[in-house]
Amino acid sequence: MKLLFDQNISPKLVDTLADLFPDSIHVKETELDKALDIDIWNFAKNNDYIIISKDADFAERSLLFGYPPFVLWIRRGNCSTGDIIRILKQNFDLIKSFVEAKQSGLLNIY
Repeated sequence: MKLLFDQNISPKLVDTLADLFPDSIHVKETELDKALDIDIWNFAKNNDYIIISKDADFAERSLLFGYPPFVLWIRRGNCSTGDIIRILKQNFDLIKSFVEAKQSGLLNIY
C-alpha cells in the first residue's frame, strides 16, 4: 500500500511509516504541493497511490467519482504528527482490509 500524503500532513511521515507503507510519498516530492486537487487525484489514480488527507476535499471527490484512488480521511481535527502516526499504525489492518475489499473509495479514520 502506497500512501500519497496531502500538503496538510507532515512529510516526515514518509520515512517514519516506511516499514508499514513502503513507497509512500508526500505531495512535495512530486511537486504537487501547490497543485489543484484534480492534479493530485489524477496522479494518485495513475500511480496507484492512496490519498491521505485531513481535509474534506478528497473525501468529497471520492464520494462523487468513486475510486481509484482510495482516500483515507483523518477526522481528528488539530492533531500532532505523532497522533497521525499512532492513528495509521493502530488502523493498519483496517486500512489493508478496506483497500482489499474494494467496496468503497473512502475510509474515515478518527
